[in-house]
Amino acid sequence: MKIGGFQKFSLIDYPGMISAVVFTQGCNFRCPYCHNPELVDPRRFGATIPAGDILEFLAGRRGKLDAVVVTGGEPTMQGDLFEFMKDIKAMGFLVKLDTNGSAPVVLARLLAAGLVDYVAMDLKGPLDRYPAIVRTDVKTDDIERSVSLITGSGIGHEFRTTLVPSLLTAGDVLAMADLVKAAPKYVLQRFIPGKMLDSRTAGKACFSGREIVSLKARLEKRLSCVAVR
Repeated sequence: MKIGGFQKFSLIDYPGMISAVVFTQGCNFRCPYCHNPELVDPRRFGATIPAGDILEFLAGRRGKLDAVVVTGGEPTMQGDLFEFMKDIKAMGFLVKLDTNGSAPVVLARLLAAGLVDYVAMDLKGPLDRYPAIVRTDVKTDDIERSVSLITGSGIGHEFRTTLVPSLLTAGDVLAMADLVKAAPKYVLQRFIPGKMLDSRTAGKACFSGREIVSLKARLEKRLSCVAVR
């Protein structure tokens, strides 16, 4: 495991649970608005944290933490992710996985083994816009397959989209509703300018509060639950 960061305590990363957060290093996407550039751009990589150190810490937190969130970067790029999550589950923790959905084969294996209790998948935009948004080649069939796997998994899950006005329009977001129609929750994430993979994105204006409220209301006519963060 290439672990680029570790947060020992969080009340917000796993819904309703007290968790620790593991940040894996490396990502196959290059979304310009990514707020963890030090986990995506190899030129910004720092020293890694040994997986053994994380597991040792977690062993001492049984009964005090409920869960562990594995995020990134993109965790499914890690060759030993299965074993790492198996070790965490063996300690009795719930596990949440954050993913971009580009590796349905890995996702299917984790789900089949019961190693994931909650999944949050980022949807970047309409499928035909993916290459332009993530700035790399992407198999959109893999994105669709991951959505299908997650919605059919029987475990807690959500899909989320960051509202970056330089990359998405309200029409784009509405066009994505069919992708997540079977999901219990679709989250609209406010774009917050600041630390970014591409600093040119940081100065872009945000969707206004009124625009987000309107978009949420329109999506709620088609989806069971729409939240805003």
